[in-house]
Amino acid sequence: MVPIPAKVVGICLYKRPHTGYTAAEMASQLTFLGAAGTVTGSKYLLEVDHTRYLIDCGLFQGEREWKERNWEPFPVEPASIDAVLLTHAHLDHTGYLPRLAQQGFAGPIYATEATCALLKILLLDAAHLHEQDAEYANRKGYSRHQPALPLYTVEDAEATLALLKPVDFHTMLELGGIRAFWFPMGHILGSAAIEIQLNSGRRILFSGDIGRYEDPIMRPPTEHSGADILLMESTYGDRLHSVTPPEQTLLEAIGYILRTHGVLLIPAFAVGRTQQVLYLIRRLQEAGRIPPLPVFVDSPMAQDVTALYCRFRDDLNMETSPGGDCEGTLPLYCYHTNFVQSVAQSKALNTREGPMIIVAGSGMCTGGRILHHLKWRLPDPANAVLFVGFQAQGTRGRLLLEGATEVTIHGETIQVRARILETSALSAHADQHDLLRWVRAIRQPPQTLYLVHGEEEPRNVLRDLIVQNLGWQVALPEYQEQVPL
Repeated sequence: MVPIPAKVVGICLYKRPHTGYTAAEMASQLTFLGAAGTVTGSKYLLEVDHTRYLIDCGLFQGEREWKERNWEPFPVEPASIDAVLLTHAHLDHTGYLPRLAQQGFAGPIYATEATCALLKILLLDAAHLHEQDAEYANRKGYSRHQPALPLYTVEDAEATLALLKPVDFHTMLELGGIRAFWFPMGHILGSAAIEIQLNSGRRILFSGDIGRYEDPIMRPPTEHSGADILLMESTYGDRLHSVTPPEQTLLEAIGYILRTHGVLLIPAFAVGRTQQVLYLIRRLQEAGRIPPLPVFVDSPMAQDVTALYCRFRDDLNMETSPGGDCEGTLPLYCYHTNFVQSVAQSKALNTREGPMIIVAGSGMCTGGRILHHLKWRLPDPANAVLFVGFQAQGTRGRLLLEGATEVTIHGETIQVRARILETSALSAHADQHDLLRWVRAIRQPPQTLYLVHGEEEPRNVLRDLIVQNLGWQVALPEYQEQVPL
C-alpha cells in the first residue's frame, strides 16, 4: 500500500497572467482531452481554485481522426495552464508537450527524475523525426499539405525540456490549490501514478499506465489505498496476455529466418520494449538455444535509454541488477549487438543479407526507421516481422496483424509477403487479470472510477467485470467530456 511520504516540497508555482474567469472556469472540474475511447493522446485538464493543471500531455496516434487532433488548436489557451504533471515518458503521454509550448505554455512540467531523463532523449528524437518526415514528404511530394510542416521542431523540444522539474517518488509537491504525490507503477523507468489532493480534502488518483506484477525487469505496480475519483487505464481490459512464453515465439521467428536466410524485423519502442527484447535474446544465447547471429538495434536513442536502466536501478527487480559494471551484469545487452547511429548505417542494412535481426522504432510502425526497413523487407517471404507490443487501431502495425496484403508507406503501396508474428507476453501493460488485481487491492472504493486509455471493447468488458465483482460506479468518459469535482 501507499507509504507515508518521506518529505514535503513547497514549490513557488508559475503564475500565468489572469484575465478574469467565467463561472465555468471557477468551478472545480476535470476535462478528458485524450485517451477517452482510444489508447493514445492522454491529457486530463484539472481546474480547481482558479488554477489549471494538465495531467499528461500525450500525442494522438493511429486513426486519422485522432492524429489530426494533434494539429488542432488546444481546447484551452495553453498559456492559461499553470503546470503539467506527467505519469511517465511514453509519447502517448508526453509527445504533445513541444506543441503545447509552441502555442504558448511556459509553466513548469513536473515528473520523476527518470522520466525527465528519458524525455531529454525522447522529445528531441520525436522532434527530429517530425522534421525529417516533413522534409521527406516535401521531397517525395506525397503530403496532402503543401508544404508539409513538422508538428514541432527541435527548437520547440529544447524549449520544452527547459521547463522540466524533477520530483521524487513518495514526496508531496504543493502547487497552489493542490498537493501531488508520485507512486511507482512498474510500467517503464520512472512511471508513476499521481495522487492529487484538493484543499477540499477530496483525492483524485491518475493511474497512468499500470505495469505487470510478474515482470522480469521492472518492479510490480504500487497498490493504492483509495481515492474519491479514480482514472484507470484499460488497454488490456478485455484480454489476458499470452501464456505462451515470449522466448517460444522469438525462437519460432528466429528459426524461420535461419531456415530462409531472411531478416527478422522487430518494431519496438526504445523505452522498455527494446530492453526486453535484448534481455530475451541474451537468455536464449546463454542457454545455447540460438546460434550466434547479428542483432542490429536501429534506434539512435535506444543505446542511451538502455544506459539509463543502469542509472535508475531502484526501478528494477533486484535479480536483474546485482551491481557492478552495467553491461556485464544487467542482461540488457545481448551478444553480437550493434547499435546503429547514423542514417547511412541504417540504409546499409537494407542491402545486407540475412539471417539477422533488426530492432527498430516505432513500436506501432507509425514513424521512425522501421518504416524504411518494412518497405525493403515486407515484399520478401523469406523475412519475418515480430510484433512485441500493443498495436492501436489505424496503425500500420494493427493492419499487418489483421492480415493486410499491402500497406502504404511514404506514399508507396508495399506488398506484404513476409511472415507476420506476434507475442503479447512482452507487454509492459497490466492485462485483465493484473488490472483486476490492482483494483481489488484498493480498500476505499472511489465515488466514480473512470476507465481511460482503452478502446471501446476493452473498456466495456472491464467496466462490466468491476461492476459485477465490486459494485463500483464506473464511467466511460468521452473526448472533451467535463465532470464536476
